[in-house]
Order: sequence, then C-alpha cells, then structure tokens
Amino acid sequence: MNKIVGSHDLLLVTLDTLRHDVAAELAAAGRIPNLVAHLPGGVWEKRHAPGSFTYASHQAIFAGFLPTPAAQGPHPRLFAARFAGSETTAERTFVFDTPDLVSGLADAGYRTVCIGGVGFFNRQGPLGSVLPGMFQESHWEPEFGVASPVSFEEQVARAEKVVAGLPAEQRLFLFVNVSALHQPNWFHLPGATREAGDTRATHAAALEYVDRHIGRLFAAASSRRPCFAIVCSDHGTAYGDDGYTGHRLGHEAVWTVPYAHFTLDQGATR
Repeated sequence: MNKIVGSHDLLLVTLDTLRHDVAAELAAAGRIPNLVAHLPGGVWEKRHAPGSFTYASHQAIFAGFLPTPAAQGPHPRLFAARFAGSETTAERTFVFDTPDLVSGLADAGYRTVCIGGVGFFNRQGPLGSVLPGMFQESHWEPEFGVASPVSFEEQVARAEKVVAGLPAEQRLFLFVNVSALHQPNWFHLPGATREAGDTRATHAAALEYVDRHIGRLFAAASSRRPCFAIVCSDHGTAYGDDGYTGHRLGHEAVWTVPYAHFTLDQGATR
C-alpha cells in the first residue's frame, strides 16, 4: 500500500448489509457479471465483519480495520494507525499518524469525499454527522437513502460529478456507502410487495440492481489515473435465519461478509 498511496486514486465501497452467502451465490450463478469481472478469481473472499451494524463497523473500517479474512491469522492489514505492539502492521501496510484513515489520507494529499447512503451518513443530526464528518467533503440526499428505489443510480451520478470537478493532479479517496441492500429492499424484485416485505430473494435482487450500475462508478473512479478499489460489506443481515431477523446481533449471517480488493486500470469502462 505504500506504493499505491500517492500514485493511485482510492475507492472504498461498502455494500451495506450484504450477506456473504447471497453474494457468493449470485457470483457463481453469473447474476452479477460487472462485479465478478473484477473479483480476484471471479469469487468473493469470505471475511468476518469488524462490527455487527453500520456505525460500529465503519468506525472500525475508518480506523484501518477492514473485514478480517475468515481463516487463521495473523492477517497483515492494508492500513493501520501507528501504535506500538501492533501484530497486524507489516512492512507493506500504509501507516498513518492520525486517529483515522480518512484524515491520514488527507495528510497524504488526498481529497476525501463521502457519498452517504444509510442514516448514519445523512447529517440530519449529531449521530448521523459523525462518520461523514471525518471527510473533507460529504454528500447525502434522500434519493441516496434506503427508501429510494433509485438510490445507487443517484449515488453514482453524484460520484461522476465529484470526479469531474476535481483538478487532474488532485488525488482522490472516494467512499460510497451503498444503501440499496439494506431493508427495505422489496421494491428491487419485480412482483414483490410492501406487504410481503423483504426476503433473501429481494436482498439478492438489490445486489443485481447495484451490479447493473457499478460499472459507471468504476469508470469514474479510474478516469484520471489507476484506482485501487476495495468493495466489501460492513455486516450481513438475517431474514429469519434460526429465528433471527435484522442485524446488530451475533448470527453467522451477520458476521460473515464478502470482500474484494483490486486495481482498476486508468480508463476502465466497466
């Protein structure tokens, strides 16, 4: 990462609430071709979330604690705050001397931009201002939120506008919190109804919706120079699994998440 930071733009996409099992099934079935085209080996890496709900998980992610590989470690991290005794800070780790990765990248010359999705990014109150407040620039509109059937399209359009407005020489750290997977998501599945509610199938349909538009985001993020991208979930969610519903709880469906990182060549078109 010490070679990446400073030479590449950076993109972090959290597919909020995406379950690993659903993501893996859709990848294997060819239902998310635009994402699969960039996944190493065409598959998601299975990892464990650093938190069981959005606020906790993103506080950890922004401190450099990305989802942890679901295998015995230790696992060296891509980013880490400088502190004595860290067993996951390695020679290749980008080490920052600030409280969080966002300000660490700002110190390294990056323009830091947040395009929010779920309520913890809406800046409509003190709690919803904490996470976006880490960034030099943040964006949220009701059309980006969980109740919008066109949330990701609107977020991508804003990302395109942000990138287009930057000077060519300005490095960018772009963060997008994708709200489309989060409940309510029933409206992404044709024939589903509000009364029937959200299901594992509507969750999958929401991921297909995201896949149809994510190529535009990748193209924007890599339009000026190569871009190092991280795409992952912050936590999963339960749809009646073992009697559980939702998240902020300790079920396997919540703790197990999909993860990938890869480089987008300059001028990537998908």
